[in-house]
Amino acid sequence: MKNKKILFRTALILILILLFLGWKFFGSALSTSQGDFFYVKTGSDLTALKKELLDKKILSSSTWFDWASRLIGYKNIKPGRYKINHGMSLFTFVRMLKNGNQVPVNFVITKLRTPEDLAKKTEALFECDSLQMYRFIKNEDSMKTFGLDTNTAMAAVMPYTYSIRWNTTPRKIFQNFMIAFKNFWTDERKQKADSIHLTPVQVSTLASIIEEETNKKTDKPLIASVYLNRISIGMPLQADPTIKYAMKDFKLKRIYHAYLNVVSPYNTYTNKGLPPGPICTPSVETIEAVLNAPKTGFLYFVASSNFDGSSVFSSTLAEHLKNAKLYQQALDKLDSSNKK
Repeated sequence: MKNKKILFRTALILILILLFLGWKFFGSALSTSQGDFFYVKTGSDLTALKKELLDKKILSSSTWFDWASRLIGYKNIKPGRYKINHGMSLFTFVRMLKNGNQVPVNFVITKLRTPEDLAKKTEALFECDSLQMYRFIKNEDSMKTFGLDTNTAMAAVMPYTYSIRWNTTPRKIFQNFMIAFKNFWTDERKQKADSIHLTPVQVSTLASIIEEETNKKTDKPLIASVYLNRISIGMPLQADPTIKYAMKDFKLKRIYHAYLNVVSPYNTYTNKGLPPGPICTPSVETIEAVLNAPKTGFLYFVASSNFDGSSVFSSTLAEHLKNAKLYQQALDKLDSSNKK
């Protein structure tokens, strides 16, 4: 009878120990909110990783983490962005780290104007900093491997959502852009570009100007036709958005005559043809507007004096000057009323 009691107590103690160990390894052991992310930096070792977990109060002690690491065989640290789900056990967490099951970043590209803008956006979401990304984009040798240069690099940055690992290098981030860019430029689109005597990069460059000219969908193909007509007869584009880009002042509301002499290859008043590269990342809609621009006789356009976001198009300079005067008068009247 005495032996039975001893065996019973021993078994009970073993069960309690197993339950305790099971709770420690497989119960909810992480002190963090649902959906939090834990970032393992490149070059981190196990000591640095544990310190980070303790500093961020994800773990209250490293003891059980050490046990779980030994049990699972977690030795090689894999950098990345790891999502901590509600109620996640220590065993699941360590196994996730061991397998490198990180959650990629959704890198959403909308309208960006400069490589600096892209670099800042990259730093906010990825391990690499803005200087690394900027230096990569502005490196001629780096861009040459993609068939681009430092002026045309932004043409490859299509306005999509990219799923990219947090610890990805600038080169690999740009490779994602290039894959999307090449997939977009199907044979049909290339043929359309060729029919208007432009390369895909040149189409993106022209589309970027139109993107800055208007938000009105119905006007985009007509503005494209104006610029294509000017290119075909050797007339300067005379696009105001390129002056803003040349001056790196995107808050300008009005382009005064004094601004038109700014020395820059992006000044389309003093230089004929397209600028060296895009002045922003155009939308797919605007790129399609260029590729499907109608045949017109328009050489000029000006914003409507109704201030409804539309443009007024004309084929002669005399007609254009008349429309421009109406817009200027309306603008002066608006400025005068705002000063009162």
